Amino acid sequence: MRKTTFAAAALLAAASLTLSACGSSDDSGSSPVAAVAEDGSQQAATVLDQPFTKPDLVLTDTQGKQYDLREETAGHPTLLYFGYTNCPDVCPLTMSNIAVAKKQLSQAEQDELRVVFVTTDPDRDTSAALGAWLKGIDPQVVGLTGDFTTIQTAARTLGISIEAPHKDKNGKTVSTHGTQVIAFSPKTDAGYLLYGEDATVDDYTKDLPKILKGQNP
Repeated sequence: MRKTTFAAAALLAAASLTLSACGSSDDSGSSPVAAVAEDGSQQAATVLDQPFTKPDLVLTDTQGKQYDLREETAGHPTLLYFGYTNCPDVCPLTMSNIAVAKKQLSQAEQDELRVVFVTTDPDRDTSAALGAWLKGIDPQVVGLTGDFTTIQTAARTLGISIEAPHKDKNGKTVSTHGTQVIAFSPKTDAGYLLYGEDATVDDYTKDLPKILKGQNP
């Protein structure tokens, strides 16, 4: 597995500079905040030399119940992604790639892994809407919605910038957000791996067995 190390502080700084207009027709050339490789190689996993602290985030799940991210995922290998259900490209592709790779694990391993999808478009992504969307991808994925400011603040602690949903030049509502997936270790509960939107099914398939153990790919 190709990998590099990158300081979490540098990612936080990058978050204020670059965004990906997920599903937008904007052709300004914006890139996702996860695009941190500077050497021309195409890394799937970025190993953070200063892992992120898991956000202190309490939201509402697809059943309408309160979900405390730290409490519910403590001691579990966890993949966290911020996106929205009306996205026509990056979000469904990312979640589908993870879901396909996850199916290669044993049932016990699948049950141990936590995959959490936090909406960046909470006004449209209600608990019911999230539940219906995720059912077609992987019913085990935890879908969370809630107050936008709370979500935005939590994402920023991970170097993920999110802007309030807005209409693009064609009148379509889009959510502009960073597209990285953060992997949290079951040993430390810290976010030690980062995946960009170019990560493939094969990348996740190869890496998940080690993520389950809190190891570097």
